[in-house]
Amino acid sequence: MKIDKETIKKIAHLARLEFDESSAEKMSKDMSQILDWVEQLNEVDTEGVEPLTTMSSEVNVMREDKVGPHLSHEEALKNAPQRDSDYFRVPKVLETNE
Repeated sequence: MKIDKETIKKIAHLARLEFDESSAEKMSKDMSQILDWVEQLNEVDTEGVEPLTTMSSEVNVMREDKVGPHLSHEEALKNAPQRDSDYFRVPKVLETNE
């Protein structure tokens, strides 16, 4: 399948990409090769092959939640680098545009 420059421009716009003419030509060639390869996959006989949902045969082991030992409020704050009465004190992470 041949990808033309107009299609490349549309894809670039959707992906918010910018490139020059020579890069667009290379991108067109590369994408055409990828689509040709995908078309080859359509020719593979998959009759009787179950769909693959995961690469692992591992099964997730589920268990019931149980309440276990936990830290008291005071124990949890004991090693805090900075605290403000009953809370951890942390640096500000959000910036406002004021």
